[in-house]
Amino acid sequence: MLRFLVVATCVAFSCHSIPVSADEAILIASVDSNGPKQPQAAVSSNGVVHVVFGSGDEVSHCSSSDNGKSFSKPSVAFRVSNLSLGMRRGPRITAFGDSLIVTAIGGKQGKGRDGDLLAWRSDDLGRSWKGPVQVNDSKDSAREGLHAMTVSSKGESWCTWLDLRNQRTELYGSKTSDGGASWSANQLVYSSPEKSICECCHPSIAVQGATPSGATLAGETVQVLFRNSLAGNRDMYLTSVEQVNGKIKTNSIQLGKENWKLNACPMDGGMLAIDANGLVSTVWRRGREIYTAANDGGDEQLIGIGEQPWITSTKDGPIAVWTKRRDGELMMKNILNEYEQSIAPTARDAVIVAEPVKGKTAFVFWEQNDGGRSSVFAKAVGTQ
Repeated sequence: MLRFLVVATCVAFSCHSIPVSADEAILIASVDSNGPKQPQAAVSSNGVVHVVFGSGDEVSHCSSSDNGKSFSKPSVAFRVSNLSLGMRRGPRITAFGDSLIVTAIGGKQGKGRDGDLLAWRSDDLGRSWKGPVQVNDSKDSAREGLHAMTVSSKGESWCTWLDLRNQRTELYGSKTSDGGASWSANQLVYSSPEKSICECCHPSIAVQGATPSGATLAGETVQVLFRNSLAGNRDMYLTSVEQVNGKIKTNSIQLGKENWKLNACPMDGGMLAIDANGLVSTVWRRGREIYTAANDGGDEQLIGIGEQPWITSTKDGPIAVWTKRRDGELMMKNILNEYEQSIAPTARDAVIVAEPVKGKTAFVFWEQNDGGRSSVFAKAVGTQ
């Protein structure tokens, strides 16, 4: 069975009776059908919540310094020609102290014909921005438009993306140690032994090595989650990436004991989170079912019915969100108990984030389309 952390709340109470409290939803932005779309968020170690989203060719940023009770008025951070947006495409953000990095994919033609992964940075909490810097070192190789980013407790950020430089879909990665001003030479993270990995499912990335004291373990390990395409199956794989004697070493394992036989791309890449003890929790879809599993070789666990799941790690355990349909009821569940609850009657492409290591409150963001208008909403949730 899956190994999960045992928390005090599960000792003191019946686990299935502990609901996750949720504040009222906050409207962050609402425009016509051209935006805003695809919100992504990060919580800095100082507790500030940062949000980015796309609208046309614009990437906007806003933040909350009161634990998600209110958010600043969104402002345009930068513009990207033919910004990749929708179906989990769109900007990504990391936050470390007052420093932010936002990445996005765009090109002169767009629509999959070209596209580079570009990074902007801010040293003043998003009041001003520098960039862009191109992350992929093979021109137009990021034209699929799907990528992910994470930051370590030392302030180093990693980025991974679906890459087409070799006329097949592969997983590549790069790292920045100077706040996004420069990026390392691209590294191949995974190449399918057949032809391509799943062509339209977004990857996810997280870094392991943080401890409750804020120190780091020797040899931080980057974990990458992606959907593979092997023998006609579209299954989820977890790849660990380590630097050993100056060389990159990777190890990939399939998640789950069953296969999803599918001659198509489900456009659903799942998500992963790492807790203070280094336990990696993943959430993903197979068919119409949502599963979770850890990186300890244990079994998968069915947690719900739907699609587009996302997960974060909090002090009270991992919390997952998903929608019952692509545009459908938004559900949430603390993986450590059996309590499932509805967050919103309709949502699309929800994400959930929490403060690294010590996060007690999590924050859910989603896109919502009503009456020809596109909106982005936020909601703070927790077990306090």
